Amino acid sequence: MVIGIGGPSRSGKSTLANLLVTYFRKNGKKAIIFHQDDFVFPETQIPKVRDKTDWESPASIDHELLLEVVTDFKHRFDVVIVEGFFAFFDPKLNSLYEKRLFIKISKRTFIIRKAMDSRWGYIPTWYIDHIWKSYLKLGKPSIIKSDYLIASGEDEFDMKKILGYLEK
Repeated sequence: MVIGIGGPSRSGKSTLANLLVTYFRKNGKKAIIFHQDDFVFPETQIPKVRDKTDWESPASIDHELLLEVVTDFKHRFDVVIVEGFFAFFDPKLNSLYEKRLFIKISKRTFIIRKAMDSRWGYIPTWYIDHIWKSYLKLGKPSIIKSDYLIASGEDEFDMKKILGYLEK
């Protein structure tokens, strides 16, 4: 099974991916996660916005390499999980998913979590706004079909609901 997990920055995509891979491994499945952030181009090749690297651009991700890796690993693992801001952006990668999880959070929750995120140092307010606008424009699927489960990232995940969706 190939699972795609998408949603805005700081919504819990990595947390959910880790919970799922742990669950599947405890149940005897070979499971692996691919974080889209591990497939970014070198910073010099990424577009800029106001002289700041635009990590929220689809052009920041090597979609072809990610597709190649997922295609290879889906034959070697029982469960392959791909998580990222642009998890549903590339049609070829999106077509590999057998299950799609989209995590929603409010703009308020996003702003609070992003303001507490010190991994990259100070983030200007205008760039936080840019991240949210990029998510609205490019990060969410253009059409949420019935083959997506929408999960709330506001609090703890409803794992019973998520696992029920994945196991049917």
